[in-house]
Amino acid sequence: MTPALTIGQLAKQTGVASRTIRYYEQIGVLPSPSRSAARYRQYDQSGVQRLRFIRRARSLRVPLREIKTLVTALEEGRPGTRPRLRALVRQQLLAVQHQSGELQLLQQQLEQVLRQLQTSPPRRHQDGCRCLEVEGVDESLPRRKATR
Repeated sequence: MTPALTIGQLAKQTGVASRTIRYYEQIGVLPSPSRSAARYRQYDQSGVQRLRFIRRARSLRVPLREIKTLVTALEEGRPGTRPRLRALVRQQLLAVQHQSGELQLLQQQLEQVLRQLQTSPPRRHQDGCRCLEVEGVDESLPRRKATR
């Protein structure tokens, strides 16, 4: 039998910070582990595998609420978990493809503005600077939400 791991050992083995592990336990994505007589968390290999699954799902940008549902379903051995996981991955792929298209459009617009800034002489405008305005470049990209 493999000896139990402390939270620090689990963090080192999985590459997930101790603070994040505690957070996952707090919100129910990761079940609370058993405790030693001294009240230290004790993790077994199933905890390591579960946390690696969670880490991989997060790297694919699967939302935590979906991961929680998946982890619970996997632990309970519910049928239909794999098709749900496949649907989530497909949904994430579509979102990335959409973002990629937006980024390609942004790249084209930036390149066009840069070309104009490099090749056209400076001009004065009575109603302010128009140095980022280029024919055919519009503001069709969706606005990003402000972050704190």
